[in-house]
Amino acid sequence: MSDADLITRIEEQEKRLRFDRFDNDVAWRLGVLLTDTARERGLSVTIDIRRAGQQLFHAALPGTAPDNDRWIDRKVRVVERFQASSYLVGRRLAAKGRTLDESQGVDPAEYAAHGGAFPIHVRDVGVVGVVTVSGLPQAEDHALVVDVLESFLS
Repeated sequence: MSDADLITRIEEQEKRLRFDRFDNDVAWRLGVLLTDTARERGLSVTIDIRRAGQQLFHAALPGTAPDNDRWIDRKVRVVERFQASSYLVGRRLAAKGRTLDESQGVDPAEYAAHGGAFPIHVRDVGVVGVVTVSGLPQAEDHALVVDVLESFLS
């Protein structure tokens, strides 16, 4: 898949995968579904869901490490700053031959434009939070979040 096709695909996912409402109970149910899905697939991932800066759900499955939490923090900052998934931000930059660095006004030690963090967008409100997975290659982190969001929102 070309960079342009991948970018278009991720943009379509972000337009389609939106919530009517998002509260602590919704975050819990989404987190449990992500955790159950990861366990069923035998994946070693850390899962994090936040709204307005508050962590509402966190699970670190066997085989993960504290470093996964650092990656989550860096990916979340990308979504909060750019209001787009960390994978989309990274692919847009890569298509231009660029990386996320000081030229965008960010410290690469604090921001990671790698797949796995997806905006929680509430219709008629905007981005209110972030759901993040860390532990797999970036395209797989992103795909896991999208797969579960598609199931959860259907």
